[in-house]
Amino acid sequence: MKLFDVYPLFDLEIVSGKGCKVYDTNGTEYLDLYGGHAVIAIGHSHPYYLAKFKEQADKLIFYSNSVINSLQRELAAKLGEVSGYEDYSLFLVNSGAEANENALKLASFHTGRKRVVSFKKAFHGRTSAAVKVTDNPKIVSPVNDGMDVTFIEFGDVEGLKRELAANDVCAVIMEGIQGVGGIRIPDDEFMRTVRTLTEETGTMLILDEIQSGYGRSGKFFAHQFAGIRPDLITVAKGIANGYPMSGVLISPVFKPVYGMLGTTFGGNQLGCVAALAVLDVIKNENLIENAAKVGAFLMEKLGEIPGIKDVRGRGLMIGMEFDYDIKELRKRLLFEQHVFTGVSGTNVIRLLPPLVLSMDEAAEFIDRFKKLL
Repeated sequence: MKLFDVYPLFDLEIVSGKGCKVYDTNGTEYLDLYGGHAVIAIGHSHPYYLAKFKEQADKLIFYSNSVINSLQRELAAKLGEVSGYEDYSLFLVNSGAEANENALKLASFHTGRKRVVSFKKAFHGRTSAAVKVTDNPKIVSPVNDGMDVTFIEFGDVEGLKRELAANDVCAVIMEGIQGVGGIRIPDDEFMRTVRTLTEETGTMLILDEIQSGYGRSGKFFAHQFAGIRPDLITVAKGIANGYPMSGVLISPVFKPVYGMLGTTFGGNQLGCVAALAVLDVIKNENLIENAAKVGAFLMEKLGEIPGIKDVRGRGLMIGMEFDYDIKELRKRLLFEQHVFTGVSGTNVIRLLPPLVLSMDEAAEFIDRFKKLL
């Protein structure tokens, strides 16, 4: 058997890492400005994380959700405290797509409605049609449980009003910052308007913070810049520093019923320990503040470099837009300057480094990047 070839791969293999540096099979050092697609929140091989992980692995890695798991309760309490959502509930699953799928189900169960509104170029995973990245705002596609999703223009208040006026929309789902869509930041006033309109029509608001959450934006959640509180928040990626895990933060308006949701591996003991360690490090090392400070420095310095059409982002979620296809530029960054970056579409380079990125490492990246431009 061979692997199903659906991802283009660079011809190198990473075998170890420390902080914001990773190393290939030849011992070559790379500066990691992508963090394994935003999953490495507290840096590679953080000693506190590794110690907690090993401690749990040496005891019990996994047992069924049919018995009490005190680690889940501890994680829920700590996440509520750090995020500012103490009064919400937590449902643990395994991936971002699964978190969004369960959030959509909860919205539909609660409202009795079957339609979803999302935004142009949104990405919410791969298990339902609400996840598609599309340039067609008129697409209506099937979603799980017979739901449909309608895509409208990003920031289109009048379009949103028209869709919600039918009173058949169970949820509006949006990202705190669009990642795959090119690091597009919703205007704070637009987000407040979305919250008002959903409340007025009895529609649930789902904030997908899978990529933009966990301190990446300079606040724990990117939507907190707008001062709103959604009904459901989905998290994944940085939640457990690379260990597969995700969750849904659920408003008190939802009342749990046995059998409403289910999962086999969600909230397993090893995942909970990993997630608890991440929250400890974020809090103890002031990583949210670090993300805001280092991110502001990066955007300032990148904005001074000729040849970049636009620099946008918040914290350590940054997009650099160019007037040309950046495939070759990104490849040269990797193989000539030894810097890992991400991409969105054909002309945006994405930076999603570990939140431990230092000012010196940020300056080092700027120097390497200038050499190519």
